[in-house]
Amino acid sequence: MTTAVAESPTVRERIRGGRAWIVLGVIALLVAIVGLVVSRGGSAGTPLDADSAAPAGSKAVVQVLREHGVQVTVAGSVGQAQRALERGPSTLLLYDPNGYLGDDALSRLDDAASATVPVRPGFAALRAFAPDVRHAGFVDSRTRPAQCSLAVAERAGRITGGGNAYRSEAGTGCFPTGSGAYQLVQHDRVSVIGTSEIFDNEHIVRSGNAALALGLLGTQERLVWYLPTATDAAGSDLPTLGELTPGWVTPSIVLLIAAGLAAAIWRGRRFGPLVVENLPVVVRSEEAMEGRARLYERGNARLRALDALRIAAVGRIASRLGLPRSADAVSVADAAAAALHADPRRVRATLVDAVPASDAELMRLSAEVTELEHAVTRGSFGDGIRTDNTGNPAPDRTDPDGGASE
Repeated sequence: MTTAVAESPTVRERIRGGRAWIVLGVIALLVAIVGLVVSRGGSAGTPLDADSAAPAGSKAVVQVLREHGVQVTVAGSVGQAQRALERGPSTLLLYDPNGYLGDDALSRLDDAASATVPVRPGFAALRAFAPDVRHAGFVDSRTRPAQCSLAVAERAGRITGGGNAYRSEAGTGCFPTGSGAYQLVQHDRVSVIGTSEIFDNEHIVRSGNAALALGLLGTQERLVWYLPTATDAAGSDLPTLGELTPGWVTPSIVLLIAAGLAAAIWRGRRFGPLVVENLPVVVRSEEAMEGRARLYERGNARLRALDALRIAAVGRIASRLGLPRSADAVSVADAAAAALHADPRRVRATLVDAVPASDAELMRLSAEVTELEHAVTRGSFGDGIRTDNTGNPAPDRTDPDGGASE
């Protein structure tokens, strides 16, 4: 018996076998890199982010204010903004385009701030900071002169930007947009500005945008820069997911987890120590034959099972008739028919052509193959393979000369 030698695949063979996966991985990596570059390069950044150098950010104006001695505090919540405003005289810049803050939060900020610059405020912010100021629609981006007596506006001269327009009977309006509306309305300590472009990095260098931005935000020693987020929404006091969840959900989840752990322990237990066997393992031919027969039976592979018997029988018949090993099954069948003086078509059907359609036909053809092989061994085949009424091969009653035995 020859001992089989197990050969481990080399690194080159492993790479060759996983070449398709390597190509797919490289493609996925390239797509991820391109997506990351596009997302970063195509994004203008968070509007008026004090730490962003992107076109929509406001790092430039914040940096200039700090260089001129203004202490800029970037607040992340209503509480932080309120505490920062209460430390001393401070200006509040509030940009809340989504209207996250409610009346209570806006009122607290208004009470704590010494000066307020609401940028493009909505109706709630106007009601809290400047009740006499009304929204007057939207205007396009163009250059507009100050045309007012406010010193901060006169120093700027003109600004370029689009956004909202406002009206006020008590306040002072600058940079008119027509029909009695203005982009800047100042009343008491509140400066309502209808454009955010004078604060962002992209537009601050246009016209007098920088002068107006520095003039509005640099009036106090401290500046609180606050951009509300969804966490500051007016509906933040709504019930949480845990409060909305029925009481039976948590015990059910715990029970499912416990059942899963129990099933994992039950199905994952080891059935004793591992058995170590030396390779190769010798398997007896009877066991191999019985196992293959059961597989054929389970898969209803009647023709495959019959072919296995035919192949073995053809090899033995060819050896007994003195035929070479290269002889095919048809040649062996014809030689057997000639040696036995039998019908070639019947012998060829037995060894080659017949296909069993049922288990009974499989048994009959198997018996015919066995009887044919025995007949070749005896040197007689009679008038062909005969069967009895049950489908089994009938006993051979012919003598070697072809006559019937007595």
